[in-house]
Amino acid sequence: MLRRLSSNLVNQIAAGEVVERPASAVKELVENAIDAGARRIAVTLKEGGRTFLAVVDDGGGMDREELALAVERHCTSKLPEDDLGDIRTLGFRGEALPSIASVSRFTITSRPAGADTAWSLAIDGGAKDEPRPAAHPPGTRVEVRDLFFATPARLKFLKEPRTESSHVADAMRRLAMAHPAIGFRLESEERTLFDLPAANPSLLDRPDAARLERLAAIVGRDFADNSVAIDANREGFRLTGFAGLPTLNRPTSQHQYLFVNGRPVRDKLLAGAVRGAYQDFLARDRNPMVALFLDAPPEMVDVNVHPAKTEVRFRDAGIVRGMIVGALRTALSAAGHRASTTVSDAALGAFRPHTGYSTPLPYPNGGGSGRYTSVPRGLAEAAMQFMAPPLAPLSARTEESAPANGDAVHYPLGVARAQLHETYIVAQTDGGVVIVDQHAAHERLLHEKLKNQLEAEGVKRQTLLLPEVVDVGEDGARRLTQRAAELATMGLVLEPFGLGAVVVRETPALLGEADIQGLVRDLADELAEMGDHLSLKEKVEEVCGTLACHTSVRAGRRLTVEEMNALLRQMEATPHSGQCNHGRPTYVELKLADIERLFGRR
Repeated sequence: MLRRLSSNLVNQIAAGEVVERPASAVKELVENAIDAGARRIAVTLKEGGRTFLAVVDDGGGMDREELALAVERHCTSKLPEDDLGDIRTLGFRGEALPSIASVSRFTITSRPAGADTAWSLAIDGGAKDEPRPAAHPPGTRVEVRDLFFATPARLKFLKEPRTESSHVADAMRRLAMAHPAIGFRLESEERTLFDLPAANPSLLDRPDAARLERLAAIVGRDFADNSVAIDANREGFRLTGFAGLPTLNRPTSQHQYLFVNGRPVRDKLLAGAVRGAYQDFLARDRNPMVALFLDAPPEMVDVNVHPAKTEVRFRDAGIVRGMIVGALRTALSAAGHRASTTVSDAALGAFRPHTGYSTPLPYPNGGGSGRYTSVPRGLAEAAMQFMAPPLAPLSARTEESAPANGDAVHYPLGVARAQLHETYIVAQTDGGVVIVDQHAAHERLLHEKLKNQLEAEGVKRQTLLLPEVVDVGEDGARRLTQRAAELATMGLVLEPFGLGAVVVRETPALLGEADIQGLVRDLADELAEMGDHLSLKEKVEEVCGTLACHTSVRAGRRLTVEEMNALLRQMEATPHSGQCNHGRPTYVELKLADIERLFGRR
């Protein structure tokens, strides 16, 4: 029999979509606090939020009438014109509070600024009491106890408290990145997980500085020190943020933070654009670190496409993707030969002496005191080995014709002083030492040269003796033929062939005997999903990378000092020369001050 569901059951069904776990509830409540103009938000958890969670803010509170209305379904103050095409807040549906209250023991206490008293409202599994007077400072406090007690089946899917706490922390950190003017605090089991103060007022006039300070506190100082600023505008869209250098990479995309109009999102289009921008610089199993903030005109983006509002849809996805790829590549090119300082830090860490048992060395301390020095055993053994007659020639060459010391000042990568193991170039700078992997460096130089040639001369094409027909379906064929002119610039010439098929007549010569069927189907899928032909670009540029790798100076080849210095000068003049085509560093720089610390001189 067809019947209308009760309002409480409707709320519980909505809670299943909106509130997946404690982190979902915290995210909705914190977003409400941000929309209310809060400047300080504190969250407290017990057992990962399963038995208790509280969100307290100092934003604009609610009076008695507003409080009673706020826990009703689809009651909101965030759509004054009833226009879903003009959403300027994080929340807008009016579902969060009634949904959470329907599956928990829920209490909300609020007081507007300037009001004489606060009001509190309790809801037990959807059963609502009347508002009562309460004592509370201006702002709002929401307490959620026994989450999902009214839907026991959902409890079975929750993880351990520590795991649930980590999900809450991740959701709050992402919101904190987008709102540096707000302070965020998270406590779990009476332990502070993080406490992020609001940005210093002196930084608020410089949004990039305030945001970078917040990112450093959340992601780490390494990211702040090894990232480049992004700022681009195109047709009403603005992209800001920071992108990590390619040598600062991770095995997963977990450290890619993407935001649209202040809202954290996990969007395939944006993630694909980031991947496309870095495809020349990283191996396929490595991922860059980025924090990108896209400000879009509200009418150009639809945020009402996912229950948790973590996905968005753009009216013109091509503009967004092109701007992200272009802005990232421009910023990375401007970084020149710069490489992540984490590479040098790791190298210095490997040099640090290990502690061990002391062994006397037969040298007087201070040169004439007659007392013997105790040093760690490993260092003593190394010293004794050094004093012994060499059993074989050392695998290093010094160059007598190297320029004088003063010349090193003029070059960022210094001048060559030696070659180690016919693989590594040792150069002296005015502030330290640079060690260059000659194969990795030359590989990047050749790759950039090949790319420049392709841009200047175009991709050379090879005509197929027998044109190949590929069945991609009606939609796929239509998308491919609409982009046929662009594909031709990449070396792929095709045209429609009957219903739902295309015929390929020419392919990029660099690909050789390629899998044409697989390539064209991949292109059709990517055009449908992301609006761009990534796979063809990737394949052409992958071949360029392979050619560069196999034709570059090999490890084990002896170079003259002129060749070494020429390589250093080319690196300084070539964008992205700080890493090879696989994301590995091409050089390590050791500052003189750090070397002096290793030897106890500082």
